[in-house]
Amino acid sequence: MADMGAKTGAGTGAAAEGPGGGRRARGPKTAYHHGDLRNALIDAATGLARDGGPEAIVLRAAARRVGVSPTAAYRHFAGQGDLLHAVKELGQRRLTESMEAAAALAPPDSGPRAAEERVRAIGRGYLAFARKEPGLYRVAFCRDPLTVNSLDGAIEPGDEDTWGFRSFGILVQALDSLVESGGMAPYRRTGAELTAWATVHGLAMLFLDGPLSQLTEDETDAVAERAFDLLIAGFTAP
Repeated sequence: MADMGAKTGAGTGAAAEGPGGGRRARGPKTAYHHGDLRNALIDAATGLARDGGPEAIVLRAAARRVGVSPTAAYRHFAGQGDLLHAVKELGQRRLTESMEAAAALAPPDSGPRAAEERVRAIGRGYLAFARKEPGLYRVAFCRDPLTVNSLDGAIEPGDEDTWGFRSFGILVQALDSLVESGGMAPYRRTGAELTAWATVHGLAMLFLDGPLSQLTEDETDAVAERAFDLLIAGFTAP
């Protein structure tokens, strides 16, 4: 009932009384069903992230978007860092889904060529998410007080607690498959996931915030494909 009180109080109308008894417009309101305020706040904070990245995620601003009081919001999130972490998990989930969707387009067989194409495909999915959702992508990799600092357990599927590192786990599995298919020599495997991750993440940031942000879409695709060519050539060299 606490949320209902917040909803039927200061947060329900499209406007509120301003100085002198006038009416002032509210910010955009995110509708929510009673009992689902936590998800509504995450949705609102995701919208803030899309507009301004991690710095835009403010608990009071999310509450204002939903149309509830800050007090109601604090019943679901201990503070700013808690909300940021929730949006970060959502960003990692969306990144993982983009990588998995791209990987599903790779050839289904188990030969070395198919394994190479899977590595390339998940790289495309990674960059596609960064380019489509730049604000949410930045949140997915920002620092927050609740982030686990270890990649242990990253590749266990089906465990919601590992969503934060599932994107890394997909890469690990793809490179393991490259070795198993005979495409990569086992001695090259150590640390290969960090090399690949750094390459693709670096590309994403150059596309978003660096000098490569001025490229056309076709030019961006060409740069990405060339980077994938060189990365895979190094992994699969005799």
